[in-house]
Amino acid sequence: MNEYAELVAALAKPGEQIKAEMTDDQAHLLHMAVGVAGEAGELLDAIKKHAIYGKPLDLTNVIEELGDLEFYMQGIRAAISVPRGTVLSSNMEKLRKRYSSGAYSNDQAQQRADKQ
Repeated sequence: MNEYAELVAALAKPGEQIKAEMTDDQAHLLHMAVGVAGEAGELLDAIKKHAIYGKPLDLTNVIEELGDLEFYMQGIRAAISVPRGTVLSSNMEKLRKRYSSGAYSNDQAQQRADKQ
């Protein structure tokens, strides 16, 4: 165990170095991406309570978490100068290629034609 801890300590990039090398734009993108991850976790927890524990779906909370996700995603899109419509169009193109039949199938999901 001590050997592993030493390896991690030797290989982990020091926080001081990260801060010294990070630009303001990179810090902003990191903040937005961390926000997406955090809010996705909160959304997942709300859905878990409903699906796994049988609680009523807290629609107010789900809407709030979706809004928070939109906030952070808009921050990322603005930082990289990519409009929401471009992201949606790109996603639609990928999904149409992956599911060329126009409907979900396990076979198409596993083959992932958009990745070949």
